[in-house]
Amino acid sequence: MTPSFLTRLSRLGLKTLIFAAALSASLAESLPARADGVAKELFGAVQLPNRGQPQSYGFYAKGCLSGAVAIPTDGPTWQAMRLSRNRRWGNPQLIGLIERLSQDAARYDGWPGLLLGDISQPRGGPMKSGHASHQIGLDADIWLTPMPSRTLSAAERENISARSMLKPNAFLTVDNSVWTPAHAAVIMRAASYPEVERIFVNPAIKKKLCDTWTGDRRALGKVRPYYGHDYHFHIRIHCPPDAIGCKAQDPVPDGDGCGKQLAWWFTKEPWAQTKPDPNKPAPKPRPIMLSQLPKACAAVLNAPAVSSMAAATYGGAAATAFAETAAPEPAFSEEPPAAGIIPGADYPSLPDYGPYPHPHP
Repeated sequence: MTPSFLTRLSRLGLKTLIFAAALSASLAESLPARADGVAKELFGAVQLPNRGQPQSYGFYAKGCLSGAVAIPTDGPTWQAMRLSRNRRWGNPQLIGLIERLSQDAARYDGWPGLLLGDISQPRGGPMKSGHASHQIGLDADIWLTPMPSRTLSAAERENISARSMLKPNAFLTVDNSVWTPAHAAVIMRAASYPEVERIFVNPAIKKKLCDTWTGDRRALGKVRPYYGHDYHFHIRIHCPPDAIGCKAQDPVPDGDGCGKQLAWWFTKEPWAQTKPDPNKPAPKPRPIMLSQLPKACAAVLNAPAVSSMAAATYGGAAATAFAETAAPEPAFSEEPPAAGIIPGADYPSLPDYGPYPHPHP
């Protein structure tokens, strides 16, 4: 994160808020309407973000992203994985926080660096696979495998797998042979930031933190148990103050979340699956259509793209590109595997809402 970028961001804050207020009222009429279609197909086909001020529209699981920036594929304390997915885009507020977390965790927590999973698509929106959320550029997956001391090759980034923190063949039990105090520290470091709204982890990891974390526990309530999330933890930040089209999630309950809220996950109820009626055909899921997203999302898809990937990468060229959009037109504007990483099957795509029909808590 460069000081020049933060300076520009601060100076442009009021302009952004004024511009966004006017834009949200007129954006749907500012560009030709795009024909309706399956939202995940439309957003999944876009390779670059639109030009314009950063704005997150809608809810984490039903929205889109304007003016996204990409985190660089490599930094001193992070490396982006699964580059072919083109999902390293986000609201600048989130991208800056990821870089900060990577630096703080390396400096204070004994965590050498972050391996970054999915963040968002260039213009947000639903994805073709893997997630229900991550649609407005405010969610990011961080692998629970620490970054190796060397730069991973392109092939490794596609094929190596993150390591589960769960004990094989044991119900909701953390494997103490792979879990370390540094795992706890990096999760709690992320939760401690005021910008962070929630952290999603496997219920077993939440219990491990409840049982063993001896540091400041005030942020522990932000760490929420959820299905999957044994290979990675999921950061979700609040809607930025100037994101007037962003729908906030209900606040987390009071307390550290280590009592009845957590105990429920260790009963049969969360894991019980409804048996299908053999006399009724299984209902086919209906994909979300573009027309079901916030109206601004059609204009986001229609808006002109930035000139190149480099121009929209956070820091450097992205700082210049952001400054140049202060008053935009109505465009909306083969090596061995790394130590500590298990080779083999592809990194599992863990759908946020499936196979269990529960939203993120």
